Amino acid sequence: MSTINDFIQSEIDSQDVVLFMKGTPVFPQCGFSSQVVQILSYLGVQFKGINVLENDDIRQGIKAFSDWPTIPQLYVKGEFVGGCDIIREMFEEGELRDFLSEKGIALEVA
Repeated sequence: MSTINDFIQSEIDSQDVVLFMKGTPVFPQCGFSSQVVQILSYLGVQFKGINVLENDDIRQGIKAFSDWPTIPQLYVKGEFVGGCDIIREMFEEGELRDFLSEKGIALEVA
């Protein structure tokens, strides 16, 4: 499991914004992953998608890593932000844009 944790940590460290998701940003394979991709895309956030369906060790490992039972999971600057419901709520309340800006994440939409 430590090799999975090492892999997950290296992925989180490799990009400012990382989304562990079902499917890919171009082809999400679940509605929750699709919603987070749509929100990030709407805001113009550059992010890396990690398809947990390609490797069950990653799929289970990310849940243990974050101590969060569901996917998708969004990480910003190494910090776990949340899953679909949290991201959607932050977006609807206008908090997500502020959070990302405070973290120094470039947004293409003003």
